[in-house]
Amino acid sequence: MAGVPFDQMDGLIWFNGEFVDWADAKLHVLTHGLHYASSVFEGERAYGGEIFKLTEHTQRLHYSAEVLGFEIPYSVEEIDDACRELLSRQNLVDAYVRPVAWRGSEMMGVSAQNNRINVAIAAWNWPSYFSPEERLKGVLLDIAEYRRPDPKTAPSFSKAAGLYMICTISKHAAEAKGYADAIMLDWRGQVAEATGANVFFVKDGVIHTPIPDCFLDGITRRSVIQLAKARGYELVERVIMPEEMSDFSECFLTGTAAEVTPVSEIGPYSFTPGELSKNLIEDYERLVHAHSVSNS
Repeated sequence: MAGVPFDQMDGLIWFNGEFVDWADAKLHVLTHGLHYASSVFEGERAYGGEIFKLTEHTQRLHYSAEVLGFEIPYSVEEIDDACRELLSRQNLVDAYVRPVAWRGSEMMGVSAQNNRINVAIAAWNWPSYFSPEERLKGVLLDIAEYRRPDPKTAPSFSKAAGLYMICTISKHAAEAKGYADAIMLDWRGQVAEATGANVFFVKDGVIHTPIPDCFLDGITRRSVIQLAKARGYELVERVIMPEEMSDFSECFLTGTAAEVTPVSEIGPYSFTPGELSKNLIEDYERLVHAHSVSNS
């Protein structure tokens, strides 16, 4: 799929209860979701033909829609089934799956109480978010200018499209300077997350990670926390200030796309990917592939 625009790929997309040709999955330019960001989505990975933590993702999709004030017109079970059937029809084994829900074009303006709620699901082959070489040596991160907002000013716990505007700006700015991504602080100046992944640090064998009180408590994040505790690692969720990053020996990101990816640099702070990060990479690989075997 290298170099092929996403609107020109082949295959099927599940669109409002039907499987349609990829090229026919279209919406109007006056769609509310485009103009006012009334859209929520999920990012999921399939391993060995099974989507990891599928139901948890679908439940979060429903929750995100509720936070934005609309109801998805398909049950969790219906969306789960549609995701699985789409994967099968697309003949995909290891893939990325993207469900999305948005307000349609029946009303144009801030108020859109009567707009149809549309739902679509696409799936495609997609390799690791970072290259194998990057993962082995640790990715380089910048420190973003924009900050994660106070939950009193934005629906921080919804996986809402509008919240990713500052993520795109920040990632583009980081890439322009030669970095792979950027770490974002929150409105208080505390370390929060990367533009699309949660962050963990290691000091003296203890894992430290920010409290997810203004950003998503990622599904991969929770899985890795369980893996770390199963290995007997001590893990502390706490406030982390930027200057503390000079005291940590290891750092890694977690997310559906990033999986478990070590970090070697965040702005002026350096880290050395070590045994702990390596162990969790391997544990996560076993977890997601064991999941696919147990559900096959």
